[in-house]
Amino acid sequence: MAGLSLQHPLPFTFGMLGNLISFMVFLAPIPTFYRVYRKKSTEGFHSLPYVVAVFSCMLWIYYAYVKTDSILLITINSFGVFIETAYITIYLIYAPKKTRIMSMRIFVLLNVVVFAAIILLTQLLFTGSIRLKVLGWICVGFSVSVFAAPLSVIRLVIRTKSVEFLPFYLSFFLTLSAIAWFGYGLFTKDIYVQLPNVLGFLFGVAQMVLYIVYKKKKNVVVEPAGIEHIVRIAELAIAPASELQAGVEENDHRKKASEGSTEGVEKAKMAAEEGVEIDAV
Repeated sequence: MAGLSLQHPLPFTFGMLGNLISFMVFLAPIPTFYRVYRKKSTEGFHSLPYVVAVFSCMLWIYYAYVKTDSILLITINSFGVFIETAYITIYLIYAPKKTRIMSMRIFVLLNVVVFAAIILLTQLLFTGSIRLKVLGWICVGFSVSVFAAPLSVIRLVIRTKSVEFLPFYLSFFLTLSAIAWFGYGLFTKDIYVQLPNVLGFLFGVAQMVLYIVYKKKKNVVVEPAGIEHIVRIAELAIAPASELQAGVEENDHRKKASEGSTEGVEKAKMAAEEGVEIDAV
């Protein structure tokens, strides 16, 4: 059982390392949802990244089941399904009615209808190694498709010359995650695990380079980056890029709220000054 048995130490080591890092990444949004619970409001957050994360985990679990002897893929993705579903449940409890209904529709469409269609088609139309290849390329295609978010954030960093949306240590550890899962795929000779993490590694390195380049720019305004701004750039076990966009939206939401509050204070001051002038006249 390559990847699980101690008789194969390299794939076992890389797989366990990938599990450990992925486990911590899955727990990263806890502060965000604790804030949602405390304020009884989703504060404009979107559920899509977490819905996509559940779909990604389910897809990799199914792949591991078809492949067999891939218990290390099943363990971390099973935990991913559990914790991401918990996040979605909290979101649905406190989301506005319209948003709640839309989120539930997306969840059912992606994680029930689309996933069931993938299972039926791969089971009915393909057999043996062909089925595994088709499913593997589906996993690769989905993983690559969600890299749009890192690209948008990289563009944002270059345009604004600001790294406030790009915490360095998150990019660093997620790059390590990509290395770990690539190593697992390499030593288990699984190209479908290797490919997404090659791209993930490149995006991780690019983000760290951008951070180093722009961190000392004078116009950079860096807010304390909470762990809830987790950036999932290239991780096999979860929907990597989706969370990146969620972090950007969250930061934008806070920034707009802060700017709105500042503008309100300034307007109040101006009104007060005008009132004083009128009284004086």
